[in-house]
Amino acid sequence: MKNSTEKRIFSIPKEIIAVAKTLEKSGFEAYLIGGCVRDLLLDKKPKDWDFTTNATPEEIMKIFPNTFYENEYGTVGVVNENVSDTPLDETFKVVEVTPYRLEAKYSNKRHPDIVTFGKKLDDDLKRRDFTMNAIALKIEKELSSGCEVLVVDLFGGQKDLKAGIIRAVGEPAARFAEDALRILRAIRLSAELDFTIEEKTAEAIKENACHLENISAERIRDEFSRILLSNNPQKSLILSHNLGVLTFVLPELEKGIGVKQNSAHAYDVWEHSLRTLQHAAKRNFVFEVRLAALLHDLGKIPTRRWSEEKKDWTFYGHDVIGAKIAEKVISRLKFPKKTTDDAVKLVRWHMFFSDTEIITLSSVRRMIRNVGQENIWRLMEVRTCDRIGTGRPKESPYRLRKYQAMVEEASRDPISVGMLKINGEKIMTFTGLVPGPKIGFILHALLEEVLEEPKLNTIDYLEKRVGELAKLSDYELKKVGQSAKDKKTKEEEKIIKEIRDKYWVK
Repeated sequence: MKNSTEKRIFSIPKEIIAVAKTLEKSGFEAYLIGGCVRDLLLDKKPKDWDFTTNATPEEIMKIFPNTFYENEYGTVGVVNENVSDTPLDETFKVVEVTPYRLEAKYSNKRHPDIVTFGKKLDDDLKRRDFTMNAIALKIEKELSSGCEVLVVDLFGGQKDLKAGIIRAVGEPAARFAEDALRILRAIRLSAELDFTIEEKTAEAIKENACHLENISAERIRDEFSRILLSNNPQKSLILSHNLGVLTFVLPELEKGIGVKQNSAHAYDVWEHSLRTLQHAAKRNFVFEVRLAALLHDLGKIPTRRWSEEKKDWTFYGHDVIGAKIAEKVISRLKFPKKTTDDAVKLVRWHMFFSDTEIITLSSVRRMIRNVGQENIWRLMEVRTCDRIGTGRPKESPYRLRKYQAMVEEASRDPISVGMLKINGEKIMTFTGLVPGPKIGFILHALLEEVLEEPKLNTIDYLEKRVGELAKLSDYELKKVGQSAKDKKTKEEEKIIKEIRDKYWVK
């Protein structure tokens, strides 16, 4: 242990300074700790703020008027009542304050057998997971240029941060034996920060990976999700495999190693899946797209067959089988039902791509019904990533752009009398007319006027105009209605042309 302290200047919100001052005025110590310290030292804006202190949970709750305490580890949530509910301020709306803790025995590799609160900062720091997370900041005074803080770094965390190294505090095996989830956390941090795991720490991960079997699916899911949402999930999943971790998280994915594909693919199922996911990360696609991108071809493993006729591998039905595998994986990791349903739909229908010279708008509409309006564009994103994952250099060949144009065309609201703020039933009630062609003529006449001047689409105007049109003869109305139909056709053609021009297709 190195006794290293120095003073630095950081920008710290006044609401966070107030929490420290409140603790200190009550006779307790207050140190910023964890991710917020790491972010400050990396010149990043912290996403949340955490303190550690020598006060007990009961003492913390007495000091602050608005708190909540719902865990076994002493962490008290302190609510900053003077903070507005804006996204800008949400990072310091709730501050977590945790008492110093002593090292303890972890029989189940998940939770300490007993939580014992300490009185010294040193005791708390030496039980933390990684050196980068064992750095504490004591707020000393406010300056015009920021806030002067005392940096307490007993384990060389700042040096490791500068070098881009993830290193366990003390004996790595002991840290992972205490809480096996730290294994996944190390890999997740390497993805988020693009850091390297130190050799001795990596070896201890290999030796203790089996303890992940003791970790709840929910805790594994949370770390796994953050890996997928990082900028470099491909690197992390390869690292997880190399360190023997992936087999306890997503063994189905490893089964794709060495599973060669047909001649359209440059990579085996394993590498193709990782590259597909990585492109989703590169494009910053939403989580469901990333999850589907990773799992979309797992069905190829059980469905692969050699075709003597084609002299190549075939994977008939891999989308259907893959959806079942994906559902099993996602359910096992306890993802919410909507996430599960959406991702499984994307896997099930990822082979939608067809010859755009043959496919019809009606089949595109059926696909939209299959996956849902909100998922149809996500499906297109999965398809784009899938293409890059095969080793192709471009995202959108002509056929894919054509399909995108057809999706947009099929998704838009058609120009019809249904757009009017009045319908046939209301016209009959208002005029006393009986069902017949005249009702349709009136609706089309109204549509022509609204297409020409959209602001006329109000109940007041339309009811007034209906009274006038109802006085016309059937012949006069039919003539006006036909003009409206012609105008509608021209408007439809104009919109479709604009959509196709947008995607550079015919």
